[in-house]
Amino acid sequence: MASNTATTQTNSLIDDAPPKNPSKVPVSALHHAILHQSLSRAYQARTALDLLLTFRHSCGASPGTSPAHLEAARSLAQALHDHNISLVYGGGTVGLMGEIARTLVKLSGPAAVHGIIPEALLDLERERGGQIDEELYGRTTVVADMHTRKHMMAKEVLEGGPGSGFVAMSGGFGTLEELMEVITWNQLGIHGRGVVAFNVEGYYDGLIQWVRTAVSAGFITPGNAGILVEALDAEEVVLQLKEYRVSEDRFKLDWTQK
Repeated sequence: MASNTATTQTNSLIDDAPPKNPSKVPVSALHHAILHQSLSRAYQARTALDLLLTFRHSCGASPGTSPAHLEAARSLAQALHDHNISLVYGGGTVGLMGEIARTLVKLSGPAAVHGIIPEALLDLERERGGQIDEELYGRTTVVADMHTRKHMMAKEVLEGGPGSGFVAMSGGFGTLEELMEVITWNQLGIHGRGVVAFNVEGYYDGLIQWVRTAVSAGFITPGNAGILVEALDAEEVVLQLKEYRVSEDRFKLDWTQK
């Protein structure tokens, strides 16, 4: 493990201290307590566009059966490097998570990647022979639980500038859970960040069709169907985040109230 790995155990949902690296603009699941304290800082200008892949260990730790998924992770890392984008992800050294982190560190250096991982999953990494080395995977923060991991990611996103957002690559239950959560928070007006499904080899075709079905069945408005946008390659991921437009059909709710 890298020598500067930090262990964070806190009962507070928000640490009001300024970010250590204000050029970072990451993303992940959002929580009410984060929002009412952080929305006033959410859209401060930042010098670099940042991105968080909504990977969870149960999914991003697998490379998938097709080599296209690992190649997509590498191509996305290249796109992030080309556009001066940094990454916050769920930590880990294997599968798609490890691939994109390693690749981006090679291209942009350790400062471009921040992994946030719960202690229990770090133990699993060790059992599998993984070594979270800062020179290979970037800065790592170890936290007590999954909830803390998610709200730390969310805080970094809210403190970021325009263009930051959520990107889901191919994954399992964890990826889908986080993806649907950030879509829901967008619909509720909690955040206005872009939500992108990186659709490799048609992986998310079924989800995209489900959204269309929900619109025709009257459960999702046509405008809110656009909260989730599709990207077919890494460059399009970046473009979709930069050009993201907030749906006019979102709920007009005030989340700053206590």
